[in-house]
Amino acid sequence: MKVFITGATGFVGTHLANRMAQTNHQMYCLVRPTSNTDKLKQLGAVLVPGDVTDRDSLLIGMKGCDWVCHLAATVSFWEPSKQTYTYINVEGTRNLMEVALEMGVSKVVHVSSAVVYGQPAECPFTEESQDGPVRRSEYARTKYAGELVAWQLHEKRGLPLVTVYPGNVMGPNNIKHSSQAIKDFIDHALTAGVYNDSILTLVDVRDVAVAIIKALEKDDNIGEKYLLGKHQLTYREFSEIVSDICGVPLAKAHLPDCLQLVTAAFLGGTRMIFDGSKAEGKLGITYTPIRVSLEETFSSHRELISY
Repeated sequence: MKVFITGATGFVGTHLANRMAQTNHQMYCLVRPTSNTDKLKQLGAVLVPGDVTDRDSLLIGMKGCDWVCHLAATVSFWEPSKQTYTYINVEGTRNLMEVALEMGVSKVVHVSSAVVYGQPAECPFTEESQDGPVRRSEYARTKYAGELVAWQLHEKRGLPLVTVYPGNVMGPNNIKHSSQAIKDFIDHALTAGVYNDSILTLVDVRDVAVAIIKALEKDDNIGEKYLLGKHQLTYREFSEIVSDICGVPLAKAHLPDCLQLVTAAFLGGTRMIFDGSKAEGKLGITYTPIRVSLEETFSSHRELISY
């Protein structure tokens, strides 16, 4: 199949491209002029210059494609203008989905996030749970708004939509976090006193990539939703594992205010507890043990932690 992909140079997108290159599918990847496309070229992807805010580039890139994977999003903790989140996460999603309808693709897999559910009353929550009213970041709020756009197009115009919702994504080669940020985490964020009761549901990035491909390839799943994640840890448990892996003791001091803000954004709130077993049963994925995922996350930055 010919697969049009947005966000293929991002963290999840890079792993998706690596995995998809092992299949018989042909990738058509939307890339901006500032993107590093060396790896995509090596994998044999067809590069399509453009942006999700440029409908013409979407029309050109999607022509003749069978499937669409939408990963492009603004995921940073802070942007100079909040409007940036809306342009990409809402209007960019609208453009992509409307063009997919116009071009008659047979399936769109939208990579959303578990944070769009807010904090439902049901715990753990599932794909069918009523979402909570609070979303604690501009990223979460705009991803939710983009999500509503996609599902409205599914319900009203027949968009062939499938959505996956990863939890907190771990794994090697996270290009969205700078080396200095990782070093700061090791130096300062392994604290015994901050966010210890927050709970994360974690998932390995390679499991997310496999789930996306299986969601594309699965028959008769239009309209389905899949939460992705299994391993639930308090922030203290998470910190203790990382401390053990890195050989760095837990810090006793509280985080500086700036790092507390980053940590709060990373956690997406104080509770993210969901049941990701549907993806295991219906898509046939196997979740990577979180210790393995974290070991490989930090070994990919070995030059930072060998001191």
